[in-house]
Parts: sequence; structure tokens; C-alpha cells
Amino acid sequence: MILKRFLVFLGLLSHLVAFGAEKEGKKANRLENEKSPYLLLHAYNPVDWYPWGEEAFEKAKKEKKLILLSVGYSTCHWCHVMERESFENKEIAAYLNEHFVSIKLDREERPDVDQVYMTAFQAMSQQSGGWPLNMFLTPDLKPLTGGTYFPPEDKNGQPGFFPVLKQVQGVWTKNREEVLAQSTEMHKRMGEYFRELHEQKTEAGDLKRSLVDQALQRSLAGLDPLWGGLGKDMKFPQASIFRFVLQSGDEKAKETILKTCRHMMNGGIHDQVMGGFHRYAVDREWLVPHFEKMLYDQAQLLDLYLDAWKISGDESFREVAQGIADYVLRDLTHPEGGFYCAQDAQSEGKEGKCFCWTVEQLAKVLSEDEMNLAREILGVTEKGNFIDHSDPEALKDQNVLHFKKAREGLSEAEEKAVAGILAKLAKVRAARVPPATDDKILASWNGMMIGAMARAGRVMNEPKYLAAARKAHDFVKAKLWDEKEGRLYHRWREGERDETVQAESYLMFLAGTRKLYEAELKAEDLIFAVKLAEGAKALFYDEKNGGFYQGEKRDDLVLRLKGQFDGAIPTESSVAAREFAVLAKVTEREDFRKVAEQTLRSYLGLMKESPTGMGEMFMSLSFYLEEPGKLVIAGEEGREAMLEAAGKSFDPHRLVLGTEGPVSEFTASLPMQDGKATAYYCVGQKCQLPVTDAKKLDSLLVKMREESK
Repeated sequence: MILKRFLVFLGLLSHLVAFGAEKEGKKANRLENEKSPYLLLHAYNPVDWYPWGEEAFEKAKKEKKLILLSVGYSTCHWCHVMERESFENKEIAAYLNEHFVSIKLDREERPDVDQVYMTAFQAMSQQSGGWPLNMFLTPDLKPLTGGTYFPPEDKNGQPGFFPVLKQVQGVWTKNREEVLAQSTEMHKRMGEYFRELHEQKTEAGDLKRSLVDQALQRSLAGLDPLWGGLGKDMKFPQASIFRFVLQSGDEKAKETILKTCRHMMNGGIHDQVMGGFHRYAVDREWLVPHFEKMLYDQAQLLDLYLDAWKISGDESFREVAQGIADYVLRDLTHPEGGFYCAQDAQSEGKEGKCFCWTVEQLAKVLSEDEMNLAREILGVTEKGNFIDHSDPEALKDQNVLHFKKAREGLSEAEEKAVAGILAKLAKVRAARVPPATDDKILASWNGMMIGAMARAGRVMNEPKYLAAARKAHDFVKAKLWDEKEGRLYHRWREGERDETVQAESYLMFLAGTRKLYEAELKAEDLIFAVKLAEGAKALFYDEKNGGFYQGEKRDDLVLRLKGQFDGAIPTESSVAAREFAVLAKVTEREDFRKVAEQTLRSYLGLMKESPTGMGEMFMSLSFYLEEPGKLVIAGEEGREAMLEAAGKSFDPHRLVLGTEGPVSEFTASLPMQDGKATAYYCVGQKCQLPVTDAKKLDSLLVKMREESK
């Protein structure tokens, strides 16, 4: 990891690095007035929590106290564990209240703040990090030291939270000036490091096809040849790198990712009963997940499985994609249209309780023959395959259903029987106490899901998905876009939006808007996409070096950072590189093309060093280096049939556009013929003969795709 080259010293503190409470009988703290579900989970802790803001900062300065910044999110498993073990502990709370100013932060509400302190932790510890993130800050918000999850007391060689608090407070009391000097020096060196990291040192000619080819080979080398995915321990569904490899056109690459997709869909990480995917698997085989379900995973995996289906023709991939989309519509959609953030792993205080099955529970629902099939095909055993080791009173004999016998190897009779079993279990699951839902609505993650849902509607010819994408888009525009100010705000919940803007919201909602435009060809969507691009450029773009900062200039950001790698979600800059390149092709605006080029150049060092961490950026580079085919549809009469035809064939670089709105002069000049919607397939300004028949367009697109390989 590139941060390992960033040397910092921890001085005196180096040895330290390493859903809702019941209200009855408990006094609320300041967090009861917050909108974040994560903060509300802590609203009845005995800890005197503050939200991130001036009140807490002023208290720390006035009383000369260190800040404990505790960062997490509502569906984070270890956040729940630490809340239960430490923040409900009255002795620990009393010590915190006396000696520290304690701040709770929802990382999903302020990703720019989270990135600052997660990056500091990674630099200090040389570890990858995770949540909860517990950082100690000086009163002027500079990072000092910290860790992720702490047990309440020392345990199995891991420092305990209470001893850590006492040690940190002791050092602060005895060596305050030295600690402040160290934090100032560390902050200075971090700033210098990141300025140097993103200093523009490349030329336009450095953006070469050979970079894509080399990244493909290195990515293939990092894939598990047996079970797919990256690594050989726990597995994350890293959709951006999977899609980059799959779209390469390389036959070996294609088969490797299709194998990954099959193992994921057969594993317990895939909710076999109700659809959608859990966050990650704790093993190599994709078997036992952490059970939270995140909107951003559903969006990216929906796109991945649509790719897999269109490339392979395997209908099981289509079924998985449909299951993802249906899950989101059923469980993660606001009545007025926006998409919720996530579902928790816990229900009734137990990890996986809603999702798992004991043999006894199954036997009450299934026949003897069905039970035999459940054992043979779905991996059911008396002892089960999951236990929550973090829970002192964990549920026993829990089974995560998975296809022990791969679904592609099932007979037709077995397929039908298993479908019947899963349908029965779905009815039982629907009656269980569901996991809590983080029902805040983020413009960024909604943008991801809008784009994927719009594509699903068009590719699968399913109007309800396209309608859901449009409804969600309208919702976000109504709730989070301020037309008068020209600002897109980040979060909405229960009638209230926040007052921050984030680069990820602008750029991911831009991507969703642009994809919705391609699905429906409404000129107002393209107009809005251009407006979002201009806003993102003004607020977040590094004019000198290229790339996009995560947050705007603010007093509460001690460092203004750019995202480093495409992890659980793509970096802002990776999305921007693609979207500005697309808009440059659509509008022929040179300023947009320059933003894409400069952004790609600013990340070349990271792309060369860690290609498996830059999947989205490599897809953006691949597009930038192409002269993409443009399918232009002029006129409205019969346009829907043309769009349906466009959805049948797969081309990851093809653009679909109309002739109205801020398109290029050449595109706008292409005429409708005989009063019918007329399709032109163009590369640059060279076009195939126009067609007015959807079947002929289908044949033309297949032909052009074959010729481009």
C-alpha cells in the first residue's frame, strides 16, 4: 500500500495504536436530536456524546481536553459490539465524560471527515483500517493516535478501551506540549505527503493502452483461481475490478470473472431466499457473510451481473440481477422513491438471526424430501455453519443457506424443487422481525442505484425498474437539489436535509443522471448532468493537478484529501474521469475533456502501483482511450422500440443519445426520416446508414460490436 512509504513517528503514543438502546430508565444525550440512524443508536448511552460540530470543538479548546472521535455507521457489526461493550459501560462513560470531549460521527454523512482520520490511522499503524474508528484528536482537530475496535479491557493481546483511555489521558496530562508538537509535526508531514502524491508530473502521452493491458494481467494474477475474488481469506465483492477484468475482452479474464460470479451467487454472501448480497464473506468460499446489506453493493453487483449475463448468455446471472433489483425495490425504497442506505446484520440484537436457519426451524416448514434436498443441495447441517463469536450468548446451530451443489449442476427437477423450498422459506422470512433499516437517503449512493436500475430496466426490458430509477431521481432532485443556490446536498432523512456537500454526491448522482438519460433520452436529464459536472468542477476539482477533493473547503477539515483507491465504492476521481470523458464526447466541450485527462494523469502513480485497487479508474481510462460508438436516435415516434433494441447488445463503451439538449452540433444536425425515430451509429462524425426499424438496429449493433473486437 502506498501509505506504507509515508513515515510518521508515534512518539509516546505508538503503543496505543493497535440498533438502538432501550430508552426506559436512561437519559438521552445530545444525539437524540440528530437524524443519523447511527448517531441515534448512541442517543441513550451514558457517554456525553456530541455530534461533529462547533459546540464540541469549542468545549475541547476551552477545557483543554482531547477529543475522542468515534466514527462508524449504523450497519457496522463491530460498531454494535463496541457500543454494547464499552459505550454502555457506566465506568468507561464516566471516565470519558470527565476527561474527554466525545464526538460521534456517521462516516456516511461526512465521508470527507472520515477519510482524514482513517488516512491518519493507516499512516500511523500501517494497517488497512476499518470501523469503528476511534481516534484521539487535539483540541484543534489534529489526529494524535487511535485504533479501530477495542474490547473494554485487555484481551488476547489486544489493548482494552479503558486502559487505552487512561494511558492517553496520562500522556496528555504529563506531556501536553510535547504531544501538541508531535501532532503538529505529523499534520504537517501528512499535508506534504499528499501534496506530493497528487502533484502533476505526467504528460498526456503517458495515458497508454499498455497501462490497461498490464493492469489486466496483474489483476488476473491476484484472483483466487479456485474460488474467484481477490485474496484467499475473507472476500469482498469488489465489483469495479471484476467489471474491469470482465469487460477486457480477454477470454481467460472473462472465464475467471464468470467463475467468481458463479461462486458468489452460489455462496452464503448471496441471500438465497430474498435476493441481494451481504457485505462480505469471512472465508475464502464466499460462504459465511457479515450480514449487513449495503445499497452501494447492490448497485455495483447489479451492474456486474448484468454484464455477466450479456457477455455469457447464462440466464442464472439474469436471475441474480433480477433478485438484486427486486430486493432493493422491496426493502430499500422510500414510498416516495428514494433508496435507503442499508439493512443491518442484526435483528432482535442477534447477528444473522433473520437470515439463518436451524434444522428444527426448517423441519417445521419443509417436507422430509425437501429436508433431504436442503441437506444435499443447500448445505444444511445439524451444527450449522455460522456462530457469532463476538456475542457472549450467540445463537447456536445456525445455517447460512448456500448452494453446496452448484446450481449450474442441478437437474431440472432439482432446480424446481429447490425453487419451491426457497419460496416456502421466503414466506417464513417475511414474517420474522426484520433487521433495522438505515433509512437515510444519500445523493451519492442513490446515483449509483439510479444508474444501475435504469440500465436494468432497459437491458432486461422491465419497465418497473426504469420507473423506479426515474422516481428515485425525481425524489433526490426534489429533496437535495437547491435550484436557487445551484447546490446538491448530501443527505436527507425524515423531511430534513443536511448542510454539507460532498464530491461523491455530485459525481455519482451525475453518473446516475447520465445513465438515466441514456435509458430514456430526456433532454432535461442531460442538461442537469452538465449542470452537476460544472458544479463539481467548481467545488471540488484541483485545477492545478487534476483529480477531485472529497469535500469542499471547510474549517472543520484539517486536511483536504482526494480518494485514493476504488474500494467499497469508487473514488470520486474515478467516477469523474469517466463522466467528464463521456460528457466531452456528447457535448464536444474541451474543458470537460481536459478534466478527464488531468484526473487520469493525476492517478497514474497509484494505478501503476495497485491496479487491483483502481478498477473503476481503469474502466475510465479504457473509455478515455477509445473512440466510442455513439448511437444517436433522432425523433420520438418509435424511439422506445429503438431503445429496447439498444439494450439487447452489450458494448461497455457505446453511448446512446438524442439530438436535443446540450449535444454537439454534429449530433443535433442528424435528421429524423419519414416521421419515424431514426437511429445513426457513428464513430466520430462517420456514421452507418440510418435505420428506422428496431430489428435492423438490433442486427446493426451486433455487427458493430463484433467488428470492434
